[in-house]
Amino acid sequence: MATDNRVHFWRRNPKVPGSLQPVYGAQHPPLDPRRHRLLKDTPKASSLYTKSKKPSTFHEFARSTNDAWDIDDEEDDGMFSLKQPSSSPVQSRSMPHTSCVKLIKAPEDTESLPRPLDRQESISTNPVLDRLDDESGPANGRVIKSCSDAQLNVNAARSTLQKQHSLPVRPVIPLVARISDQNSSGAPPMTVREKTRLDKFKQLLASPNTDLEELRKHSWSGIPREVRPVTWRLLSGYLPANRERRDLVLQRKREEYFGFIEQYYHSTTDENHRDTYRQIHIDIPRTNPLIPLFQQPLVQEVFERILFIWAIRHPASGYVQGINDLVTPFFVVFLSEFVEEDVENFEMASLPQDTQRNIEADSFWCMSKLLDGIQDNYTFAQPGIQIKVKALEELVSRIDEDVHVHFQKCEVEYLQFAFRWMNNLLMRELPLRCTIRLWDTYQAESEGFSHFHLYVCAAFLIKWRKEILSMLDFQSLLMLLQNLPTIHWGNEEVGLLLAEAYRLKYMFADAPSHYKR
Repeated sequence: MATDNRVHFWRRNPKVPGSLQPVYGAQHPPLDPRRHRLLKDTPKASSLYTKSKKPSTFHEFARSTNDAWDIDDEEDDGMFSLKQPSSSPVQSRSMPHTSCVKLIKAPEDTESLPRPLDRQESISTNPVLDRLDDESGPANGRVIKSCSDAQLNVNAARSTLQKQHSLPVRPVIPLVARISDQNSSGAPPMTVREKTRLDKFKQLLASPNTDLEELRKHSWSGIPREVRPVTWRLLSGYLPANRERRDLVLQRKREEYFGFIEQYYHSTTDENHRDTYRQIHIDIPRTNPLIPLFQQPLVQEVFERILFIWAIRHPASGYVQGINDLVTPFFVVFLSEFVEEDVENFEMASLPQDTQRNIEADSFWCMSKLLDGIQDNYTFAQPGIQIKVKALEELVSRIDEDVHVHFQKCEVEYLQFAFRWMNNLLMRELPLRCTIRLWDTYQAESEGFSHFHLYVCAAFLIKWRKEILSMLDFQSLLMLLQNLPTIHWGNEEVGLLLAEAYRLKYMFADAPSHYKR
């Protein structure tokens, strides 16, 4: 009886030592749910062969055990079964030798299989597997020792190669899709509706005096990639609505920025500004560390100049950690104007010098316009953030009392997780492509960054209501709130979030006593 209880305990508890647990957060890709499901299902398939008797040899143990490195192999076997249904991994243990040889040889014949099998093609030409094929194939007159041993050797070789080839590589999700921002699954062809919206934007932007109210109305539900740079410049107040004046304004503002560089940047070593520059220099490499673009020395120098000049020109706040994140959406959007491929791997040095300077100046001025509306977030003691966090607490207590009471029971303070949401405008919680889409709407709102952001944070919190209520202690709840699983988010998820935020704003913004207890 005690033995049965022990067995049931290990089956019931997923959080036992050594078990796979997902790591969440936009900066840390979680365990792929599809692969996690495969991992969970694998022991069920093998239980047919292991339930009757305990493994008595290492080979039997290895055949009945899978680890995280075997997940792709299972997926690949599933692909092979499309071509040879009779050679499924489960059935292979009772196969005749000829069928087993076909299974081992399958990677050599991949012309009719989908292109994702390129990795398997490269594996099949590896000397390790070729040696295994020579030992098992009939061409050299040899007979394989046993089907299960040969399959085990091939799986072991694949597992080794999987580790060698896959371990250093991080999953890369595009910042900006080629046509429009999409979910991480890819960018489908432009629909008729998207083409119509793009034509409407082009018509508005081409008019002698752009109707900014109409432009905001169309931008609320997202701005097409092709016209996003000029639309952001207009909505942020950096460019005038009059089309004839735009080139002159751009030229003057860009020259003015580089005048600031000549006037102030040499003072980075002065005693008054040394600490500011040092903090900026420390924070820049931490900005989106998983994206290669932001690890280029040339890009980091651009960010250092932008942040230092802004800090010098705004002594009331100076530089505060978190402001470095606010440069990145503008930089990526203005860079995408000159880049056809995905931005995250683009080499900045390949652009002409004048283009690099224009991107830097435009990023500085648009970031300055944004910070002008939320500067009290970064003055001494950051009173703006304290006010917004308190407002978020009050709002959540009115729209979802269960979540609010749960925080109190677990002794979780809103400031412990929402401070970063306000300080970084949710940039640490969402992938950068989602931030860019979110900022389309923020630019379209009259007080998007200073006021509407509060309702977005409330909607974002309630989105995870089920997960929050399932965490029953302080540590697990705070870990969840600081690492929410948004890495696979795209336009659809952001659109739903914004719709819910608009509903909350409509209900509560002009009715402060609504639902008040």
